[in-house]
Amino acid sequence: MRHSDRVPEVHDVRDAGADGAARRLVILRHAKSAWPDGVPDHDRPLGPRGLRDAPAAGRLLARSFGVPDLVLCSPARRTRETWDLAAAELDRMPPVRHDPRLYAADAQDLLDVVREVSPEAGTLLLVGHNPGLEDLVLLAAGAAEGDALERVRTKFPTSAVAVLTLRGPWSDLGPGAALLTDFAVPRG
Repeated sequence: MRHSDRVPEVHDVRDAGADGAARRLVILRHAKSAWPDGVPDHDRPLGPRGLRDAPAAGRLLARSFGVPDLVLCSPARRTRETWDLAAAELDRMPPVRHDPRLYAADAQDLLDVVREVSPEAGTLLLVGHNPGLEDLVLLAAGAAEGDALERVRTKFPTSAVAVLTLRGPWSDLGPGAALLTDFAVPRG
């Protein structure tokens, strides 16, 4: 069954979980990378457009979501560079973990990583790669505000930011458990 074919149970995220808190998962796809000859995929740097777009993503994060409680970032060069440029736009630096499981991860792998996060983190930022990030959004979003879900289905380009809101601890995140509240593609 494709993600778009399922009929999920949708939870009202305004009804906080047992610990009394709703959580926000902010998903950032790395900015546009370069393809230099002879450079392994893991070591590809950002390209000129990526160097412009990553700070724009950071400005969007700062303006719309504030400083996350925790950042989980793929260790690939392009994701680290994206995060460094985006983070420079925030008021302060949040804790960051470069998790090798995020590189080339599929939606289920990403879901497993997110489920391990401590419930003390109210806002989690995940910086990674496609198609895993797009698939995670489509898997976890049981509903969306406006046309956000259709826009994600159409394209999840570099520098895209998706925001999922869920109730309860991160361990409760599963298929259809979240509300997709925002989707934007900042450009510099």
